[in-house]
Amino acid sequence: MNKKWAVKRLTINLTSSEAEKLEKYCSMTGRPATDVIRELIRSLPTEDEE
Repeated sequence: MNKKWAVKRLTINLTSSEAEKLEKYCSMTGRPATDVIRELIRSLPTEDEE
């Protein structure tokens, strides 16, 4: 897959429980948070795909 880095940089605010859940998942899977968040964004349905 051809990756384009820093096309758009985002800052998000998470609650303590959201941050803890993300950190726990990353720890369990050994994956960085950026990869997990990118995968979740890619899985979102869009009008183009429907």
